[in-house]
Amino acid sequence: MSNEDDELEDLLDELDSQGDLETAEQRLSIRMERRRYDKPVTIVEGFDLSQSELKSTASALKQALGTGGTVDDNRIELQGDHRDRVPDLLRDRGFDVQT
Repeated sequence: MSNEDDELEDLLDELDSQGDLETAEQRLSIRMERRRYDKPVTIVEGFDLSQSELKSTASALKQALGTGGTVDDNRIELQGDHRDRVPDLLRDRGFDVQT
């Protein structure tokens, strides 16, 4: 491995650590609303992510919970009441969650 490769690796590590820091600084809130036909929807707000990162996070949550959902107005909406499980899933991804 050349010196140039080492410098690139160090730069990538530095960029990744900065991304983790920005994730940890976001304070997310989780709440539940009842929608049409009294169906519960879990809403996660407070993200400061790009649209692609937000969709990726939503996809990971939906897969972990085995539920549907969407990204709308810079927040994640998940079908069902998942207020008990979502905070731990988000903390595992490095987010700071208000409870």
